[in-house]
Amino acid sequence: MSTRCPAGHASTATDYCDVCGAPIAASTPAAAKASPKIAPPAAATQPCPHCTEENVKDALFCEACGYDFTTQQLPTVAAALDGPASSSSSVGTEWVAEVWVDPDWYKHEAVSSTDPCPNAGLPRVVPLREVTSLIGRTSASRNLHPTIDCGSDSAVSRRHAELTIEAGHWYVEDLQSVNGTYVAKSGAGLPDSPIAPGRRRALADDERVYVGAWTRLVIRSATAEERGT
Repeated sequence: MSTRCPAGHASTATDYCDVCGAPIAASTPAAAKASPKIAPPAAATQPCPHCTEENVKDALFCEACGYDFTTQQLPTVAAALDGPASSSSSVGTEWVAEVWVDPDWYKHEAVSSTDPCPNAGLPRVVPLREVTSLIGRTSASRNLHPTIDCGSDSAVSRRHAELTIEAGHWYVEDLQSVNGTYVAKSGAGLPDSPIAPGRRRALADDERVYVGAWTRLVIRSATAEERGT
């Protein structure tokens, strides 16, 4: 049995939407019986012309397959390019993302989650070998396998944000995520406002990226050991 989240996605989960990560407890059949109020109308949606998945009306990308509603094209997959990888599709082993559990971000007023925060510990180091790297949560049914998988953080959308490197500089872009993408300098306090969705935002060397309920990302140069040299 499936339910629908406030954005209109069909979900087999009953706590958070397994498409966009939005809380859906209020839309489950049990909750509907317990409340005498009339449910608000479902959010306007638009079907993806490539995979038919329903997306929120103003979405820039399809949550299921990544179809770009603006350019009417599917995302380019670097691994599918003919010939050997070049500097336009691969950055080798020069960069990594450190993925942290940040208890302070979990307590921040910008975060709303009923999930318990995991214990903070050492970061998970993810190599960034491609020009673009997806931040999100894996969905086998939708063939979504983000470079930076935040699967334990249900407040992260399936296709939450994208990292891009250009001329040695990193950029982050929010992909119309439910809970937003935040950026702040190290030591400057936690951010209060998300970045504008659908627009690349340059990252300085001392800036951090915050997504979901407790996930903090640090982009840095790989060490010699991480490069295997």
